[in-house]
Amino acid sequence: QVQLVESGGGLVQAGGSLRLSCAASGRTFSSYTMAWFRQAPGKEREFVASIAWSSGNTYYTGSVRGRFTISRDNAKNTVYLQMNILKPEDTAVYYCAASRGSILTTRLSDYNYWGQGTHVTVSS
Repeated sequence: QVQLVESGGGLVQAGGSLRLSCAASGRTFSSYTMAWFRQAPGKEREFVASIAWSSGNTYYTGSVRGRFTISRDNAKNTVYLQMNILKPEDTAVYYCAASRGSILTTRLSDYNYWGQGTHVTVSS
């Protein structure tokens, strides 16, 4: 059974940093794409960043490029999202997701497994 467990959310001031973690278990993820999505209050869930587990190739949505970094630790089976220069508009619930076959995809429907989410609040 696949499990994705996020952690690392919290309250931070604008300009600050947070690192989110996603611990993955239940299978080998070497052929998967892992991603972070977020959902702000009253808005749809949106793509943030993705990483191909085997190659380490990454892709970011424009609003976070240059501020956020997605990475993975093979030994720990964990994916990270380092978030720097946070802005109030980054406030959302952040979700980790895994896709079996669609490399670096940004589409929600391509992701087969989801975590429960972790809250990030950025105060101005």
